[in-house]
Amino acid sequence: MAKYNGINHLAMATRDMDMTIRYWRDLLGMRLVAGLGDKKFRHYFFEISKTDMIAFFEWQDVQNIPLKDHGVPVNGSFAFDHVAIGVENLSDLTEISKKLSKAGFWVSEIIDHGFIYSIYSFDPNNIPVEFSYNVPDINIRHQPQMKDKYPSEITLEGSEPQPEKWNISKSSTDNRDDVEIYPGEGKIFKDL
Repeated sequence: MAKYNGINHLAMATRDMDMTIRYWRDLLGMRLVAGLGDKKFRHYFFEISKTDMIAFFEWQDVQNIPLKDHGVPVNGSFAFDHVAIGVENLSDLTEISKKLSKAGFWVSEIIDHGFIYSIYSFDPNNIPVEFSYNVPDINIRHQPQMKDKYPSEITLEGSEPQPEKWNISKSSTDNRDDVEIYPGEGKIFKDL
């Protein structure tokens, strides 16, 4: 089975990359680690952690998404609710809260979700952002917990992946000679 090492990047959209850089790099302190583009677009990457990034496409005609509060149900087509970014310490939550508030961004109080403490806000593109601190001694990654009062039958099968539920034959792609890789926009980083 494939081994995952985090979210490589979430790709968002902005009309104003400079404003986005000011928020993610300068206000939140995330390094701007890559950027590419041309006259039609820019695509920039901010480092959240050693394995995770958030990226933005700048498109001239894109509009900010309508404000939608975190976790509030909607009707119709929908795919994205909010970005949740983990922090190391409880003091990080209060630091981020103060920074956001002083910079003029709305920010919630600290909410106790049982296994995490969170604050909520919105970036300049109206993207709902949550910052979360793991509650000590409650680690749902090490000890998964299902507290749904009405879990489905599939949910009751447990937390571990069950690949046999899909009728897919295994194939080996360990041999790099069997894999064809096509050039993309970021190939310019190899050409330096």
